[in-house]
Order: sequence, then structure tokens, then C-alpha cells
Amino acid sequence: MTQTLRIAAPLFDNLEHHLFPGDGDEHGAVILAGIGESSRGTRFLAREVVLAKDGEEYVPGKYGYRALSANFVARVSDRCARENLCYFAVHCHGGQDSVGFSEIDLESQRRGYPALLDITEGGPVGALVFARNAVAGTVWRRNGVTSLDALDVVGPNLLHLYPHPSRSSFVADPAFSRQSLLFGARGQQALGEAKIGIIGLGGVGSLVSQWLAHLGVGHIVGVDYDCLEPSNRSRVVGASPKDTGEPYVYSRIRIIRSIGRVLARKKVKVAERVARGASPRIRYDAIDGNVIDASVAALLTDVDYLFLCADSMQSRLVFNALGHQYLIPGVQIGSKVPVEKKSGAVGDVYLASRRVLPYAGGGCLSCNQLIPADRLRNEMLTPEERQGQGYVQDPSVIAPSVITLNSLAAAQAVNDFLFGFHGLLEERAHAQDGYLMHYPRERLWQTVECASADSCVHCGLNHASVYGRGNRVELPCKQR
Repeated sequence: MTQTLRIAAPLFDNLEHHLFPGDGDEHGAVILAGIGESSRGTRFLAREVVLAKDGEEYVPGKYGYRALSANFVARVSDRCARENLCYFAVHCHGGQDSVGFSEIDLESQRRGYPALLDITEGGPVGALVFARNAVAGTVWRRNGVTSLDALDVVGPNLLHLYPHPSRSSFVADPAFSRQSLLFGARGQQALGEAKIGIIGLGGVGSLVSQWLAHLGVGHIVGVDYDCLEPSNRSRVVGASPKDTGEPYVYSRIRIIRSIGRVLARKKVKVAERVARGASPRIRYDAIDGNVIDASVAALLTDVDYLFLCADSMQSRLVFNALGHQYLIPGVQIGSKVPVEKKSGAVGDVYLASRRVLPYAGGGCLSCNQLIPADRLRNEMLTPEERQGQGYVQDPSVIAPSVITLNSLAAAQAVNDFLFGFHGLLEERAHAQDGYLMHYPRERLWQTVECASADSCVHCGLNHASVYGRGNRVELPCKQR
């Protein structure tokens, strides 16, 4: 049961520049955070950083060197109470790689934090002290005080900051020895401790699931409600004729066809079988359900990375909300093969690997017009309602799909995860931001810049947005 604080990279950069401007002095701020709680522990989710102005809001202290002014504390803590957010006071010390609270710091917390718990109606509240490349923290609840284990900076690269350098005697399994040469035994240990979510275990998701298992990811949560069909078998990794109910589904006798459909396996169960074959010790939660159901989406709120391999607008909406509400990086993967109905001519084939990082400009699907309201509304209707409202309904139209196209998009997405998870992506000057699009007929990769809108309910910081609020607001799901 760990306690961590997650903060988006741009917000962290802003805070770090404020704390360490180069003058060697002490500076202060407050982080306003949501909260996510699960069986893994507690994640505090930084929604906003309020920087304290030197000399006005961060002033000479009565007991210590510097302190947040009473007016500043009252104003910010009142906001936390009104917006149901957690309050974390921040200041800095000198040094690098190791940091801890002074006795004066701890005494200040003992004097003031019980009152802050009352003001914020139970908090939790806390304090952070930074040095260069190190963070220590305490968390105050009504039933006691505990330590913060780490601060996680979520950006293209994932950065973990601790009170002291992390030491490990972990020895990688020989099965992973070659890849451990890339990111070390500690990197392999991190993969083994990671929890990764996959929404959709069809053509794309089955590839992602298999590869993550081969990489040594310790825990996968796979979500899919669909059964295999013969038309899926050529694209779903590990699928056999038996899994699709063949040959019974081809029978001319209705009852035998029905038996075939009953025998067909769930896609998520096939993915689980393949993953366990690659990594027998893996923990695989094979969820036979739809992510648009609140009880299913709740199983993904504490993952470390999220792959969206389903293409409904409702799944995009929930994926986008999970990422921004719980500060979870992720990627949406897909391909499109347009074919002209009359002539059969193949159009502009493309693949998409759309990385979504939880901050404005990080790839929010809503801001980039990838969750069209009309299509979302259409999906939410029953077939009878669609027909009654005049929607075009042509269930016989099936989009082309080829495993090699899926593989190319999935490989880019998994590589982005792998290199970013280990902090190995080049800095922004070298590794391009934005979505990645591939046009296989032209043999061309292109980047697409990502838009953002202050009014967005997912990545914006307006009063109505869900950004960083975690469990304190509901996901856009069906409640059951």
C-alpha cells in the first residue's frame, strides 16, 4: 500500500523553476490535488500549483526561516475545501538527491495541520520538501500521519523522485537478460511491478497484450466483452478455429450454429492464455465487460499506462477521462482502410498511434475533435431509437482490417510506452510531440500537432473540468 503524488510534467517544471531559480534561497507554494484510492494504495493527483510570491506570501517565519503567510494559507485552504481538493504545502532545501524535513518543519506541521484538516473538512493535507532530484513528504489524516513514498512526474518520460536514492539488489530473470541490457535490472524490476490496462483485445489489443507479457510486465488488466468470430481469427494473436466455434458456426443447421457461437471464446480469455504462455507468473485480470460501465472503468483507475485498442466513441470518452482525471498516460491505436463501395478502389490507408499525456496540449482526444458528439450520441441510442430518429443503419458494412497494419501501429505505441516508462525518450528538441500517423501506401510517417482548449472538461482547469480530481468526481460511465 503505497502513497504517491502524481504531477504532470509542465506543472512540475513550473514548480521546479519557482523553487530553484538559482538564488540558493528558500521558496514556497501549494499543490491542490485530487485523490485516487485503490487496493494498490493512494495516489494524490496534482491539479494545480499555486506559487507563493516571495516577500508577500512566502515571508520570514515566526519559528523557522520562511513560511507561507497566514492570508495565503487561509485563501488556498478555503479553495481546497470548496473544491474538495487536498492541500500540500511545498518548500525547498538545498542539496541534491537526498532531502528530509527539519525538526522546525515537523513542529510547524504539528502546530498547523490539525487546523488545516478542519478547514478542508478532513483533507487529507500534507507537506512536501524538495531538493534537486529528491522529494520527501508527509500526509496528515484524522487518524494519523504517514510518509509519502514518491513523487511521480508524468510526461513523455516518467520520472520518480524519492527522499533518498533508490537502491535495489534485484537480479533480472535470465529470460529478460537481452532486453535488460537496454534499461538495466532496475528497469526490468519496474516492468515487473507495473500495472497496465488494455481496452479492447481484438486485432490491435491482442498484439499489445502479448508484447507486454513478453517484456515482463507484471500485471495486465484486459477489458473486452466480445466473443471471437471466424472473421477475427486472422488478426487476433493466438486464436484457433476452436476458439471461434468452428466448424459448427458454418453449419446449415441453426441449432448447430448456435452451439458454435456458445463454444466461441471471449477475446480477453484468448489474450490471457497467450500472455500466460509468454510469462507464466504474470497477473492477468481478464475482464469480460465494457469499459463504459462504471464498475469496469473503476478497475483501470490505478494503472500505470493505458492502451485504447477499441474504436467506439464511448470507449474513447472513458479512456480520455481516465487519463486526465487520474493522470494516467496512454495511447489510442487504430487503423483505417477506406474502400470505395462501387469500384472497390482502396483509398488513403493510414495508421494512428495517438499518445495522450494528461495535460493541456498532451493529446486530449476531445480537444482534437476525435470524440465527435454526433457519433457519441448515436452510439448511446438503442437500435430502435436509431431507426426512429432517422440514423443511417447499415450493420452489413464491415471495415477492412489486416494484422500487419495493426502490428505497425501497435509497435509504435508499445515502444513509446517502453522508452517513456524508463525515461529513455529523447528530450523534446529531438523526440517529436504530437500524434504519429503512418501512410503505408506512401511509406510515410507524419506527426500531427495536438490542440488544446481551456474550456475542455478533461484537460482544462476550469471549474467544471475533471482534471486531476480522481475519485472525487464520477467517470462518464453507465452507473449500475
